Amino acid sequence: MKLAVFASGSGSNFQAIADAVQEGRVQAEIALLVCDKPGAYAEKRAKALGIPVFSFLPKEYSGKVAFEKEIVNRLQQEEIDIIILAGYMRLIGSTLLHAYDKRIFNIHPSLLPAFPGKDAIGQAWQAGVKVTGVTIHMVDEGMDTGPIISQEAISVKATDSLESLTKAIQAVEHRLYPDTIQCLIEKRTSEGSQNQNEHQTSIN
Repeated sequence: MKLAVFASGSGSNFQAIADAVQEGRVQAEIALLVCDKPGAYAEKRAKALGIPVFSFLPKEYSGKVAFEKEIVNRLQQEEIDIIILAGYMRLIGSTLLHAYDKRIFNIHPSLLPAFPGKDAIGQAWQAGVKVTGVTIHMVDEGMDTGPIISQEAISVKATDSLESLTKAIQAVEHRLYPDTIQCLIEKRTSEGSQNQNEHQTSIN
């Protein structure tokens, strides 16, 4: 199974997934990092691991359709099976959604549907909630609106600061995302085997 990870910033979740691949906890290959901010630290992480990088500046294209077409071409060249968004700060457009229908997944630092969009941890902190968490969901055309795959709650302690809450959420992200990706891979592999068996049965 070949993965493409999309990231825009430091790439801490990308690193957590890469570590899980190296340790055998995620039985897949990260075949490509896609980055919309050339020079981001995520790129340095990928290059240190020998993972190919496709970086681009959106403003150099006529629009989202144009740069997503180029991304799709690169993904197809690498024979990518699943797209993993890990801090990719752009809404996925119809070009990618159609090419990788039900094969794009995202992580979000809140218990969706609460606090979608940017700065979810800050939103939860300002709201004074007692519980927040992490959500992994399938990507659709909305902002953090796709079907939920997995969630884990985190209690917000009276002694917490925004910084300590952020660290607690990141610790859950770095564990939950690789575990969920492996579950997705196992499900996809199982479904593929089942379809193949059904095809062989129909032939016989």
